[in-house]
Amino acid sequence: MIAWDRVTRVHVLHAMEAYDRLGPERFFAEHGFAPTTTYELAWEDCLYPPKAILGTAYELATGTRLASGDFEGGKSGAVKVLSVLGFSVQPKRR
Repeated sequence: MIAWDRVTRVHVLHAMEAYDRLGPERFFAEHGFAPTTTYELAWEDCLYPPKAILGTAYELATGTRLASGDFEGGKSGAVKVLSVLGFSVQPKRR
């Protein structure tokens, strides 16, 4: 089981900063994730891939890299963890 309690809002914010700095393609390549298909993390008029952001935040918090298959991205996974941390995650607009 993954110790999500080690991840703070600050780690998530740093992951979003990395996404903004690197751009989507380079961020996904460097952190091992793919674009979101179902949900979007909304923050300051920007949308982010919640699973990729949370996985990167976990790496920042613990030094351990997670693969996309190591945890769920949906309502019972990344969406739930990010919501507990006070972030807004919404269904992806098509």
